[in-house]
Amino acid sequence: MLDLGRLRALHAVSVHGTVGGAAAALGYTPSAVSQQIAKLERETRTTLLERQGRGIRLTDEAHQLVATAEQLLSLVEEAEVRLEERRGLPAGRLAIGCFASAARGLMPRALAELARRHPSLDARLTEVDPHLSIELVARGVIDLAVAHDWDIAPMPTPPGVEQAVIGDDLCDVLVPRAHPLSERASVRREELAGERWISQPPGTVCHDWLMRTLRSTGYEPHIVHQAEENHTQVALVAAGLGVALVPRLGRGTLPPEVTPVRLDPVPTRRLRALWRTGAARRPAITETVRTLQELWPSVAAAI
Repeated sequence: MLDLGRLRALHAVSVHGTVGGAAAALGYTPSAVSQQIAKLERETRTTLLERQGRGIRLTDEAHQLVATAEQLLSLVEEAEVRLEERRGLPAGRLAIGCFASAARGLMPRALAELARRHPSLDARLTEVDPHLSIELVARGVIDLAVAHDWDIAPMPTPPGVEQAVIGDDLCDVLVPRAHPLSERASVRREELAGERWISQPPGTVCHDWLMRTLRSTGYEPHIVHQAEENHTQVALVAAGLGVALVPRLGRGTLPPEVTPVRLDPVPTRRLRALWRTGAARRPAITETVRTLQELWPSVAAAI
């Protein structure tokens, strides 16, 4: 008899690519995940993971087990949904994936409110990239994702995944206090030609949006510094090293050395909640989405 917990561990390794990534997603230690995989190998008398340079790779047999695990986890989810639906109250564990600035600016209030209203609900947060979080929802690794897309770059939703809008987050151009634009109420995109930009790394949603938007004005953006964290970008702007386009959510109080300037038209990113169609009836999902939508106006008004 194959152990579902061990199959879940193997499935998580397949999704995240590393034992450490699987452990973080499951809330275990890496050694605990390794032990689960080792026990599964003994049970199946099969090698499931092989060393590949500094990393690991799944064997063909492991990929077959992962496909089976996905089917079993889907059946388990359906059973859990039916039980929770019968009770009519949010309960059990809810794994939430969320991008960094929402994890800082929105989720603490939402999680605290859910804990107050529904003590039987065990909501757990993992900070992940928006693109990855959608894939994790589709594959059943997490139950709910809080992700975002931009006004000119809509987010594609894979089959079997539903979504709801939480709200719109506005963005400003941040410039050093001594910058000529710091005295302006607003600036047009074409006026930013020649600026030294501080941006997130390539491949991120924010970087792709910045490059596409500025290229549409007829010039190639000059990226001089790259930083994943918005707080790091703010610190670089404060040091006079460039300008940055930073969303308001999770940005925090700006230092006196940094001035926000409205970009015309205002860049907007839309926050969305995403979940699997099979879990749409689960009270934990519907209540969490409702709480996020309910809290958003007060969060947006405060930033």
